[in-house]
Amino acid sequence: MSASSPDSRPPSIGRRTLLGAAAVATPAVLGVATPSAAAPSSAAAGPAAASARKKPRALPGGGDLGPNVIVFDPSTPGIQARLDQVFRQQESAQFGTGRYALLFKPGTYHGLNAQLGFYTSIAGLGLSPDDTTINGDVTVDAGWFNGNATQNFWRSAENLALVPVNGTNRWAVAQAAPFRRMHVRGGLNLSPTGYGWASGGYIADSRIDGQVGPYSQQQWYTRDSAIGSWLNGVWNMVFSGVEGAPAQSFPNPPYTTLGTTPISREKPFLYLQGNDYRVFLPEKRTNARGVTWGNGTPRGTSLPLSQFYVARPGVSAATLNQALAEGLHLLLTPGIYHLDRPIQVNRAGTVVLGLGYATLIPDGGVTAVQVADVDGVRLAGFLVDAGPVNSATLLEIGPRGASRDHSANPTTVQDVFVRIGGAGAGKATTSMVINNRHTIVDHTWVWRADHGEGVGWETNRADYGVVVNGDDVLATGLFVEHFNKYDVQWNGQRGRTIFFQNEKAYDAPNQAAIQNGSTKGYAAYKVGDGVTTHEGWGLGSYCYYNVNPSIVQHHGFAAPVRSGVRFHNLLVVSLGGQGQYECVINDTGSPTSGTSTVPSTVVSYP
Repeated sequence: MSASSPDSRPPSIGRRTLLGAAAVATPAVLGVATPSAAAPSSAAAGPAAASARKKPRALPGGGDLGPNVIVFDPSTPGIQARLDQVFRQQESAQFGTGRYALLFKPGTYHGLNAQLGFYTSIAGLGLSPDDTTINGDVTVDAGWFNGNATQNFWRSAENLALVPVNGTNRWAVAQAAPFRRMHVRGGLNLSPTGYGWASGGYIADSRIDGQVGPYSQQQWYTRDSAIGSWLNGVWNMVFSGVEGAPAQSFPNPPYTTLGTTPISREKPFLYLQGNDYRVFLPEKRTNARGVTWGNGTPRGTSLPLSQFYVARPGVSAATLNQALAEGLHLLLTPGIYHLDRPIQVNRAGTVVLGLGYATLIPDGGVTAVQVADVDGVRLAGFLVDAGPVNSATLLEIGPRGASRDHSANPTTVQDVFVRIGGAGAGKATTSMVINNRHTIVDHTWVWRADHGEGVGWETNRADYGVVVNGDDVLATGLFVEHFNKYDVQWNGQRGRTIFFQNEKAYDAPNQAAIQNGSTKGYAAYKVGDGVTTHEGWGLGSYCYYNVNPSIVQHHGFAAPVRSGVRFHNLLVVSLGGQGQYECVINDTGSPTSGTSTVPSTVVSYP
């Protein structure tokens, strides 16, 4: 594909079926001891021991961020060599155990090229991106996968200013790779070298002074940002609150453009005030447009690190819950955490912030995280990886029947990713359940793996991706793929989704395996029959039934036919003719056909 004709090459049709990248071993991450639980039995312990069990010692706040948080300042020797070392380890470690956060203190850095591999986050430690300037690049490319960027998952860049060496920074990513709070003093190229396949992605609260060139990117969502210009679109490019965004023109070019984002609240982030770490909590915005920084101090509040329990891999769920019960927030340093019980977030305003793709694995079929029906919880920056014993749910935002009004201070779920299989056997009936009203899900990738280890129609069984029961929920940047039944099932009233990307499960063995009563297949996005008000913008579903290409999916989207249930700019795509859609939504929209991989679209429904 030439840069001047990005649409001339057909999109990827075997994008994730070709490789389960080999895991790369990493040094063990140091754990931290949990408070002793080796108390005598109550029959023999006596009053003093019983009292100690009832009142475990208080856990400390703050502390060291651990060996896999690597902090640089402009005078640090050998920065490039250290960056290269981490990249060599993580470049192809798609299902490896390494987890890294690369943090840069405020100042100016020269001549760096930070190449990012899997489970690697890079971030500045200023209050504004412009506090930390790299005269150089933060690069994601796809040399490890022969120029195919469709598996460049799980990496992030945040809170930096870049002055690219050749004027344009390359960020060729796929899902779960956010580009947040960045200032690129030049252009941004979202494709790999050679313009190979690419399947991303997400930008928020960022300023790109020059042109953004998606080239071969199949879909992209940009929120509350400012750009110089946007080059092209392949299937589904969505903008909300973006200064400089192209005008609404779906399906040709496939731009869905909203002038503002109805509600947003940016992700919490770590920064330095003098020599002290703090976590900044941006305030909620309504009808947001443009970045939150650049005109003085960002609006919001901050917390000292002393109010966080700084967790290390090896810590028990009981200790994490003790820290929460004592009023601490959680900072999850990079690594893998096994949980024998849910992390219980019961206090309003609690922050659970992960660094470097900290990964939670629920063992024994438990739920990883449960949030109470309270105001203002912020979950951000971690991965939930299903365990081998089936979990009924992996992440629960609010208990069943939650009904409190959280409009003034909603829960936000940001860069929280879910994976079932791939790194090993994993099962979960439902991945993410949203019961709390007014919850904002701002960028998630909920993925039943189609490659890697522990993958098969029943091996990593996962019926439902995201189930929304709460009213007034908003999703901005919703990526949900490959579930055995509904990828998204939305039962709450007044729900809204801005940008949805989906692939139906590749590995269905036959038509009977996906049959939904009298309907051929489960919709990717199903609005419940009792819903009277719902709206979505820029939603796409793709099928690639590579085990049985004769499978027919009736539609990508299903919803009750009511004036209050509205959709804008929908598309379905058959990837290379491996399976087909009969309609786009309900019984509306032209069928896909042949092997041409051309979207069938519906601009407005009903």
